[in-house]
Amino acid sequence: MSGDVPTSPTVTVLLVDDQPLLRTGFRMILEAEPGIVVVGEAGDGEEGVRRARELRPDVALMDIRMPRMDGVEATRRIASDPALPTRVLVLTTFDLDEYVVEALRAGASAFLLKDVPADDLVDAIRIVAAGEAVVAPRVTRRLLDLFATALPASGSGTTAEQVARLTDRETDVLKLVARGMSNAEIAAELCVSETTVKTHVGHLLTKLGLRDRVQACVFAYESGLVRPGAAS
Repeated sequence: MSGDVPTSPTVTVLLVDDQPLLRTGFRMILEAEPGIVVVGEAGDGEEGVRRARELRPDVALMDIRMPRMDGVEATRRIASDPALPTRVLVLTTFDLDEYVVEALRAGASAFLLKDVPADDLVDAIRIVAAGEAVVAPRVTRRLLDLFATALPASGSGTTAEQVARLTDRETDVLKLVARGMSNAEIAAELCVSETTVKTHVGHLLTKLGLRDRVQACVFAYESGLVRPGAAS
């Protein structure tokens, strides 16, 4: 995890996991950190959505496999609610998990393994709260290479229409984002400044209605701009 972690006012967190012991452990870790406050807990996705609407936390720490409503559907409901400021950080037991891909499609800003070191968890929560995506695009790409063929189609030519809104250069940038390249690497590849790349990324995210680079990576696969297993 990068040491350049955004600093910000107090970050509020909702814990959503069906295992009380894990919630207790996460609460102890987070409440020992300055600037982070756990404002609530939920034992399943349905309760998690309800509590997110009540408490409006900055970040929901979301388990994937839960009774009544899983973390994917809970993530979808939270991320699609324009009235909620909450960003979702998904926790999973397996790093190559098709449910993680579904959660990213549903609007999760990041995923981490449940055995992540405490410092990395804290950093991730702060980064997500600041509006950035934690998941390294290369890790996202590895997931998508495995599971993209199982992703539901986006139907009705919607993705084709969205891609058509992009300029040629924005399309080029999107493909490179999906290849896991940083802004600096994209700038070198396209022989432009890093500031120009940041501008292109911002424009394409806005045009496609995406929150961050992780969702852009998923979209690139979903739309066919990038194919599973394509060379880096």
